[in-house]
Amino acid sequence: MLHSMTGYGRAERTIGDKTFLIELKSLNGKQYDIRLNIPALLKPYEFDIRNDISDALTRGSVECVITIKQNGAPKTLSINTDVAKYFYTTLETLATELNASKDNILSAILKLPDVVVNSTEVLSENDFNAFRDVLKEALRLLNLHRENEGKVLEKDLLERINNIEKLQPLIAEIEPNRRVKIKENFVKLLSDYVGKENYDEHRLEQELIYYIEKIDISEEQVRLKNHCNYFKEILKEKGVSKGKKLAFILQEIGREINTTGSKAYDIDIQRYVVEMKDELEKAKEQILNVL
Repeated sequence: MLHSMTGYGRAERTIGDKTFLIELKSLNGKQYDIRLNIPALLKPYEFDIRNDISDALTRGSVECVITIKQNGAPKTLSINTDVAKYFYTTLETLATELNASKDNILSAILKLPDVVVNSTEVLSENDFNAFRDVLKEALRLLNLHRENEGKVLEKDLLERINNIEKLQPLIAEIEPNRRVKIKENFVKLLSDYVGKENYDEHRLEQELIYYIEKIDISEEQVRLKNHCNYFKEILKEKGVSKGKKLAFILQEIGREINTTGSKAYDIDIQRYVVEMKDELEKAKEQILNVL
């Protein structure tokens, strides 16, 4: 089963006096890349958080935003009373000397450096372990979204490959007549420009055999069939990350289709080749989203 690189997961839970909200979003990307936005309280655990996310999401461009809501009295800020008293005494003396108002001294002090400081509160190990369960839930939901998106991608890719395979018998029907047409065209050209009595028919047969072998497309069609079968086998395999392997197979499919077109010299075969290329391009667009 395929998994898409596109997904979204959201989990929220209250732990102690804090409510943690985790939002995860992933988009397609050639490699694994993460943008992590976490509050200061979780900074000591950033390495563990990154590892948990990378273990669950092996590929894609991932954005993770974690927010914390404090329930009850906030503990993240505190007032340095010794510094505040020093500033108050100094400013009060200055206001007396200048005969200025003392009404706004306190509000002014709160804006001065080192008066209001961040608390040294850290998340306990038990609370962090509980937080990791929330993170795992968000990751589970994101992967579930990826799985559901992958089902749609798999159905579409299988349809594209089947459409390519359906065009192969149509090319095979044309192939015998194509060789007859090539021979007739050669004979007509020689008769028109050289004269039938001026060329060796035996030598012509030899040259035709050599030329027809050179533009034979049977090997390309056999390899194309094999590549399509291999593509469908990979789709059925267990495992999550298959996007790169499938992309390589599509490249090989494209190579055989292009070679068929360049060797064809037949307007009907060229028409089917164009249809194959159209299906292939649609498959390539979809494979960019496959994990």
